[in-house]
Amino acid sequence: MIPADDLNALVSAPSIEDLWALHTERMNRYGFDRLIYGFTRFRIADSLGDPNDFVLLSNHDPAYMDVFIGEGLYFDAPMVRWAINNSGARSWSVLHDMAAAGTLTDKERKVLEFNRSMGVMAGYSISFEPVSSRFKGAIALTARAGLDQARVDAIWQDHGEDILLLNNLVHLRILTLPHDQPGNRLTDRQREVLEWVGDGKTAQDIALLMGLTPATVEKHLRPARETLGVETTAQAVLKAALRNQIFVLRS
Repeated sequence: MIPADDLNALVSAPSIEDLWALHTERMNRYGFDRLIYGFTRFRIADSLGDPNDFVLLSNHDPAYMDVFIGEGLYFDAPMVRWAINNSGARSWSVLHDMAAAGTLTDKERKVLEFNRSMGVMAGYSISFEPVSSRFKGAIALTARAGLDQARVDAIWQDHGEDILLLNNLVHLRILTLPHDQPGNRLTDRQREVLEWVGDGKTAQDIALLMGLTPATVEKHLRPARETLGVETTAQAVLKAALRNQIFVLRS
């Protein structure tokens, strides 16, 4: 049984960084010492959208992430493709079955060879139930060195329900917490202006409410659009809201 203190700590974590630190420590207790969590709200058909829009968390070595994510190897990973089209938990034993049956494509084989070279050998993947056709989230749990897939499957047999519960809870918490990257953080003024736009206020209204001129309001909106990588203010409000960067409590 999961201790109540562990659940309360996850529920009350004030930031994604704090939440992730708690979760990686907890998963390590079960034998999973390296995790990759990914979430997108911009999935289209077989595309997950722009990687710059992903919520991406990992405690893997940067040398692994630079290739797996940075060079786009993830898109040909069999378990990523499984996660795109399914929900639930899946043992990586399926990879061993595919390799033994000779059904891997050349690109899939390249991914598995790279993973083996980096010690990513055994584990489980969890694909979260989407709330929209545009949303998709999943996490890959890599077992620590020395644990083969048979041992990992035995751990899952004993603790799988608890592991699944903890990962679903963390996923739901991430959806509620603000997230941004160093290069796309809104200033406090930009957030405030976008919040007023989201409330239906015009530039003239916002200028009066904030004690600014309409031109100054636009000076805040323009870099906000650029920071968020969109063309219109309406798109900026939507994207900032999806990232929980506006209409949220901030320290």
